[in-house]
Amino acid sequence: MFDKKIHLFSLFGFKVGIDVSWFILAVLITWSLAKGVFPYYFKGLSIAVYWWMGAAGAMGLFISIVFHEFCHSLVARHFDLPMKGITLFVFGGVAEMHKEPESAKSEFFLAIAGPISSVVLGGLFFLAWRIGTALTWPPPVNHVLAYLGWLNLILAAFNMVPAFPLDGGRVLRSILWYARGDLRWATRVASTMGSGFGLFLMALGIFNFIGGYFIGGLWYFLIGMFIRGASQSSYKQMLVQNALKGEPVSRFMATNVVAVPPSITVSDLVENYFYRYHYKMFPVCEDGALKGCVTTRQIKELPRDEWPLRKVSDIVQPCSDENTILPGADAFEVLSLMNRTQNSRLMVVEDNALLGIISLKDMLKFIAMKMDLDANEKTAAGPDLFDR
Repeated sequence: MFDKKIHLFSLFGFKVGIDVSWFILAVLITWSLAKGVFPYYFKGLSIAVYWWMGAAGAMGLFISIVFHEFCHSLVARHFDLPMKGITLFVFGGVAEMHKEPESAKSEFFLAIAGPISSVVLGGLFFLAWRIGTALTWPPPVNHVLAYLGWLNLILAAFNMVPAFPLDGGRVLRSILWYARGDLRWATRVASTMGSGFGLFLMALGIFNFIGGYFIGGLWYFLIGMFIRGASQSSYKQMLVQNALKGEPVSRFMATNVVAVPPSITVSDLVENYFYRYHYKMFPVCEDGALKGCVTTRQIKELPRDEWPLRKVSDIVQPCSDENTILPGADAFEVLSLMNRTQNSRLMVVEDNALLGIISLKDMLKFIAMKMDLDANEKTAAGPDLFDR
């Protein structure tokens, strides 16, 4: 999702980073606060003070979002859900999970933790504002504290809108999931509401744009478009998960593996393997023993004039959890691993023996076939409760 992420720090084992798009949000927030919000509500201050208040407000938003996502991450850890980290981007922040919650209970508590954290943090900012007022802190400081208090309450209220993938949409999905025991149906309902809410925000943005409120209208439209796209992609991901879950890797793997000997040069590797078979990864074997693999990434990192001089054994990548998988592994977990590592081919290995190759292309073919057959089966059986 985030191709250009900057790592900032780690918090209790969770990596916190910023996508480059966050800087767009930071600049816009600072500008809107310094030129619009603070001068409108708190008159009589200098331009420089308004800009300092705007920067402090943007930093407070940063802290608020990190705290919100950090609470999501703590609950995820409690339910043994592996977390990749926390990333801030132009539309806020996200706690990146390796997999979805496995029960309605874990989904509910994971979702509700965010809005609760925003309410708590909003209360702390209001408490600091009351203390600052009593101790006669500088007015700009108290104004920023009051703003951050209201901001967190607004964030909590917005996130509780029952529109997936917002926290409120996840709460709705968990309740529907618990009531009916059907995660696919619950996701479909919550995603439909999320898509509808996204359309509403987009329409609101157009009306604001026509009414002359260009910046506000643009943000409404962009946020609505993001929520609509995220809700639709979430449902598609659920369909993929249903298609793959419980399917072992051994069902998809190709056993007629083309392996590379470690003794050939990189030039021979490129000419006789990459250009001939068009794969991005080849296992490296010698006398039946698996040595690792070689990929196009390693070739690109090697200067072309060294290709005739270097052997495959010089650049072979050892076997690891990122390029190997067991034959009994769940296919959906394999797809998640491919997404995280950006590897489209993995070696299927058991007891250090190469059994086959699992490719993203073969998995996608299976997904398309199974979803097509499931759709035909559903049509023959009639509509479900949601369709009625």
